[in-house]
Amino acid sequence: MMKNHPFHMVDYSPWPITGSMGAMTFTSGMLMWFHKLNYNLLILGIMIILLTMIQWWRDIIRESTFQGMHTKIVIKGMKWGMVTFILSEIMFFLSFFWSFFHSSLSPTMEIGMAWPPMGILTFNPMGIPLLNTTILLSSGITITWAHHSLMNNNHNQAMQSMFMTIMLGIYFSMLQLFEYMESSFTISDSIYGSTFFMATGFHGIHVLIGTTFILVSMKRHMSFHFSNYHHFGFEASAWYWHFVDVVWLFLYISMYWWGN
Repeated sequence: MMKNHPFHMVDYSPWPITGSMGAMTFTSGMLMWFHKLNYNLLILGIMIILLTMIQWWRDIIRESTFQGMHTKIVIKGMKWGMVTFILSEIMFFLSFFWSFFHSSLSPTMEIGMAWPPMGILTFNPMGIPLLNTTILLSSGITITWAHHSLMNNNHNQAMQSMFMTIMLGIYFSMLQLFEYMESSFTISDSIYGSTFFMATGFHGIHVLIGTTFILVSMKRHMSFHFSNYHHFGFEASAWYWHFVDVVWLFLYISMYWWGN
């Protein structure tokens, strides 16, 4: 359809409502899993979210790559949208840091006026947490390498560096899962367990989302959807990954090292 403006008027889409339904089902499933040890609703929520992600990404890829809807002005708006989204994520994690420092700098009588609270055996910051820090810092290097390779039209190096970033993200998630399985305390063990698992758990979810984001970008790169000047889909995933890296540094320094 012909138009006399550079903006993209988004078509009607069912994916926001299905995504909301998936998120509600996922949250309800988590409660069922925690209290009833029944994970059927949780699996249903994950399936709805994954199917929504696949089809929503499909629609956006079609609009940008095949229909030419993402003009320079549209991409500029999307960049500002990504910046404000990351700012909102920063505020999200700030609430966890706030609760952690509020409780650790002035421990109350209920937790023994000590930090960590009595009975909490914390993780060794020089073990898996330090290895995970090294992994994420390395992945920050590889994703930057991928970005520069894209801008220089180096297809093979961009592919290799994206693949390395994905592998490092998966490795990080596996190590964090192992760390959780070996933990001597749980999310219900005082304010320390609550803040620790909420902050590191949500960060772990962000790592999984970021890894998926880069995986989709690599698949698009394999299909030659990107050029050296038109690759915001990848650029957004790189910004998101750098945000995940920086948040982990604050988590490691505050909760694993200083809070120990």
